[in-house]
Amino acid sequence: MTSADTAPQPDRQTETQPAPVVHANGHDPKADGALRLATVNVNGIRAAHRKGMGVWFAGRGIDILTLQEVRAPKEIVESLLEEITGQDWHVVETAAAAKGRAGVAIATLLEPQDARVGIGDPYFDDSGRWIETDLVAPDGKILTVVSAYVHSGVVDTPKQVDKYRFLDEMIRYLPELKATKDYAVVTGDLNVGHTKLDIKNWRGNTKKAGFLPEERAYFDRFFGEEIGYVDVHRRLAGDVDGPYTWWSQRGQAFDNDTGWRIDYQAATPELAAKATSAVVDRAPSYDTRFSDHAPLVVDYQF
Repeated sequence: MTSADTAPQPDRQTETQPAPVVHANGHDPKADGALRLATVNVNGIRAAHRKGMGVWFAGRGIDILTLQEVRAPKEIVESLLEEITGQDWHVVETAAAAKGRAGVAIATLLEPQDARVGIGDPYFDDSGRWIETDLVAPDGKILTVVSAYVHSGVVDTPKQVDKYRFLDEMIRYLPELKATKDYAVVTGDLNVGHTKLDIKNWRGNTKKAGFLPEERAYFDRFFGEEIGYVDVHRRLAGDVDGPYTWWSQRGQAFDNDTGWRIDYQAATPELAAKATSAVVDRAPSYDTRFSDHAPLVVDYQF
């Protein structure tokens, strides 16, 4: 979800921001040969950095980071990540034509072999919603990583029309990606809760964008026999509520864990079989969040 589609944040923060703290699960060990991939909608990377994103990122051992709603040029992303970790990061990104909106990026310690912007429909080429890059995986095969930001949508408006048009392109393109790459994973804020397990208050949202039956039907196809991708987080978490990745800024949604699971790592079966852990790095408190989304971190063992 984007902050533009939610109510203003309630007046609950003090004037002085508290010191950032390390998020839960920030020091879980990474096995030898594992590739750690994290995805998060940062709601503006400069703002996220000011709110303590660096404390989370510095201790996480991430190899590939996909970002949504970046709202900053490639050079800013590279300099912030280098400042945080002291490492040289390769960044590919695409910004939206409208300043201050959308923008997706992939930051990686592996050298990109190629990068492509857009999902095929020229209508979305300057929307800042899809970028992919090819990397050499630890086993020498090509791993294609996508950072995607699907529209939030608003029922009965042009925004919802654009959302369905984008999802239609995903239906067309994902089989091609799966058929032509050794490994592929589509990561990011896909702005749809697939099942009742993915939204706390599902009964009250069945007629709202993000949990419409028509939207969820696309995900049935993504993760069903027709297209055959694997929802890695759900496979590893099992049939439990959540774990959620986004909470409205309204009221006590975060404190009560009234959230949505709308951030995904959708992998081809060959890559999904290598996934050994999936963790949502939920901040320990409302005041220590750097975004209204929490990072989804997955380890793939090669």
